[in-house]
Amino acid sequence: MAVMVGKGAMTNSIEELAGTDFLLVAGSNTTEAHPVISLRMKRAVRNGAKLVVIDPRKIELTKWASRHLQINIGTDIPLFNALAHVMIKEGLYDREYVEKRTEGFDELAKHVEFYTPEYAAEVCGVPAEEIIATAREYA
Repeated sequence: MAVMVGKGAMTNSIEELAGTDFLLVAGSNTTEAHPVISLRMKRAVRNGAKLVVIDPRKIELTKWASRHLQINIGTDIPLFNALAHVMIKEGLYDREYVEKRTEGFDELAKHVEFYTPEYAAEVCGVPAEEIIATAREYA
C-alpha cells in the first residue's frame, strides 16, 4: 500500500493519539506489530475516541472499534477513493487549506468521481452507508 498511497506508516506522532477523537487503522494488525501504539489507541478509545478499523481480518483491535469495515482483500484503494468521493462531494474538507497548501486537488476530485459509495460497496463488500458514515466521521 505504501507504493500506492505514498505512506507505509502512521501520519501522526504517537503522542497525538492521546488527544484525538477519531482513529482510522487500515491494513495494520497494530496490536501484534506495534503493541505500545495499540495500548495508546485503546486508551484513546477508553477516553472517548472513535476507532474505525479497515481490514479483511477480524484482528484484536476490532474489539475496540466502533466500526469494522471488513473489506474484501485487495480493495483498500477503491474504499479510500470512495471516502474521498464523499468528503469532496459533501464539502467535508478545509477549502482554504487545500487552496493554499496542496497541488492536484482538482485532478483528485475528478478521479474519485467514479468511486461512489455504492460502487465501492459492491467492490469492497461493505455497505455504502458504512462508507458514508466513516467518511463523515473522518472529516
